Amino acid sequence: MMSTTDPTQVIPAVDVPDREEADAAPTSRLATLEARGVSAWFGDHLVLDRVSLTMPAGGITALIGPSGCGKSTFLRTLNRMHELVPSAKLAGEVMLDGQDVYAPNKKLTDARREIGMVFQKPNPFPAMSIQDNVLAGLKLTGTRASRSAKEHLVERCLRLGGLWGEVKDRLDAPGGSLSGGQQQRLCIARSMAIRPRVLLMDEPCSALDPTSTRVIEETMAYLAQEVTIVIVTHNMQQAARVSDQTAFFLASHNTPGVIVEHGETEAMFSNPQDPRTADYVNGRFG
Repeated sequence: MMSTTDPTQVIPAVDVPDREEADAAPTSRLATLEARGVSAWFGDHLVLDRVSLTMPAGGITALIGPSGCGKSTFLRTLNRMHELVPSAKLAGEVMLDGQDVYAPNKKLTDARREIGMVFQKPNPFPAMSIQDNVLAGLKLTGTRASRSAKEHLVERCLRLGGLWGEVKDRLDAPGGSLSGGQQQRLCIARSMAIRPRVLLMDEPCSALDPTSTRVIEETMAYLAQEVTIVIVTHNMQQAARVSDQTAFFLASHNTPGVIVEHGETEAMFSNPQDPRTADYVNGRFG
């Protein structure tokens, strides 16, 4: 995991704001996310079986494992996106600082506001301007803001997304006019506009070139000062570079996905306790 003690030295490729300039969220907003015995189904098909994992506040947790082991499904249970599938079912609890996001009195919109998501493929609103893409979350959540507040928010979020320096002179340009890597950073900026406490990232670099991937990784290192990050990745080098802790998922012989091993990333890659973990991180399968 990269150190973030001096952002201007650690991630020079990113247009990093200083803390005052970015109006950084207070440390108290950093939240621990905990899955307790989460099982997930699509119809009668069990895809996750009693998965428990604590994702510490202010850290980056990487979810690794071969395709089809339930990583992305698990990620989508964390902010209630799993329930968008008509046949989907869930058991267990997802606790955000001790409060169950699936509690009967918990609004879906509140869960999505507190736990944002960035998808595998960049999905900005292509015909909407760059600045309106950033502000879209305010409209969806019914949040009102003055013009000056909106201008400040756009700059702040684009800085957090490492994009401000590249687009500050063309904020009215369509979001779809940006490159793939820029579009993904715009999506990160859009997610940060509603000040989530957790940011989920589902293979955010899989469709990007190495340079764009590096910038996204540097952006994540800085964002971890503000939000708890959970990332699904198939790139073992990326997991080793960016994350504080790693969870290895596996499903075999038509069995549902489970966590085989989890712990500090350095230990997981240098001294895994389960031979299946060692085989996977060393590229012997998957």
